Amino acid sequence: MSVDGLGNPLRLRLTGGERHDITQAIPLLDGLVFEHVLADRGYDADAFIEFIVSHQAIPVIPPKANRLVPRQYDLWRYRERHLVECFMNKIKHYRRVFSRFDKLATRYLGFVSFVSALLWLR
Repeated sequence: MSVDGLGNPLRLRLTGGERHDITQAIPLLDGLVFEHVLADRGYDADAFIEFIVSHQAIPVIPPKANRLVPRQYDLWRYRERHLVECFMNKIKHYRRVFSRFDKLATRYLGFVSFVSALLWLR
């Protein structure tokens, strides 16, 4: 999921539990206007960093430990990444989201989108 600077949801993508999150990073940001992209170490991939830089934005992603040449990132701005975690915590207050009663991914994504709209309207 992607959120704005206030922690409001912008886009949601649902993947299987066995898939990496980085596979959905570019589709989440495609078509958005942004100045900085904050993400955790799991998103430190050269293709994703190049995508961010090609959109004249600054990646605020800490380098992985196995990176040969560590990149610099703004540690002060990285502290704002908690907005995504806070949003995920907010949607888990709804029992149907954290328990995932729905068998079909489309129904589950529909309810998560509904909860996101409710949180946006608060």
